Amino acid sequence: MNALTVLATGGEEFKAPGPELFDFPPLFAGGPEWLTKPVVFSVVGTLLVCVLFWMAFAKPKLVPRGLQNIGEIGYMFVRDEIARPFLGKNTDRWMPMLMSLFFLIWFWNIFAVVPIIQFPVASHIAFPVVLAVFVYIVKVYLGFKHQGPVKYFTNMIPKGLPLPVYILLVPIEYLSTFILAPFTHAVRLFANMFAGHTILAFFSLVGFWFIFEKPTALGFGVGVVGVIVTILLTALELLIQFLQAFLFAMLAAMYIQSGLEADH
Repeated sequence: MNALTVLATGGEEFKAPGPELFDFPPLFAGGPEWLTKPVVFSVVGTLLVCVLFWMAFAKPKLVPRGLQNIGEIGYMFVRDEIARPFLGKNTDRWMPMLMSLFFLIWFWNIFAVVPIIQFPVASHIAFPVVLAVFVYIVKVYLGFKHQGPVKYFTNMIPKGLPLPVYILLVPIEYLSTFILAPFTHAVRLFANMFAGHTILAFFSLVGFWFIFEKPTALGFGVGVVGVIVTILLTALELLIQFLQAFLFAMLAAMYIQSGLEADH
C-alpha cells in the first residue's frame, strides 16, 4: 500500500500529500535500507531500455518492421534533434550514450503514470545526481584530453577583454562551469518530476477523498473536479516527462561538445 492510499483511507479529515510520498521503506522486513521501490524500478527501466533496443536491432532488416521501426524513429530523433545540433561530426561516436540517457530518463519519468508503479524514479534526487555527475566527469575528461589541462581552463575565458572585466568574469565562469552547471543539470530533472508527482497526487487524492470519503453533494462536485484536473494534469505531465528527458540529453550533448572543443 503506497503513501497516497494510506492518506486517503487513514482519517476523517482531508490531508494533502507531502514528502511522505517519496519515503519508501525496504521492500521486505530486515532487508537492506537501499533496496526500495525506486531502486528496483530504476533497474527495471534500465532493463527495459536494453531489451527494447536489443529486440529492435538484434536482427535488423533492410525494410524495417515492428520494433525496428520504433527503434529507428527513436534513433533518428536523438541523432537529429539532440546530438547533431551540438556535436556535428562527432555525433555518431556519442549516440550510444545520448540514446541511453534519453530513453532511460524518459522511461523512469513515464513510470509516474504507469498503474501500480505510479512513481517517477527521477523524483529521487540521487538518480539525476548520478547521471549528471557521470556527464560532468566525461566532460572534464574530454576537456583535459582534447584541449590539455591548462588550455581547458583558459579556453573558457574569452580573449581580448579589458583586464578589470576578468576579475569578475573568471570566477563567475568557473563557478558556472564546474559547480552550477552540473548542479542545475541534476536539479532541473529532479525538481520537475518531484513537483509533478506531488501535484498529481494532490488532485487524485482530492477526487478519491471527496467522492468516496465525503459523499455529499458539494463533496462529490469537488471530487469530480479533482478527477478532471488529474486527467488533464496527467496529459501535461506526459509532455513534461518527455521534455525533461530531452533537455537532460540535450545538455549532455552540449557539455560533451564543450569538452571536445573550446566554447570561445
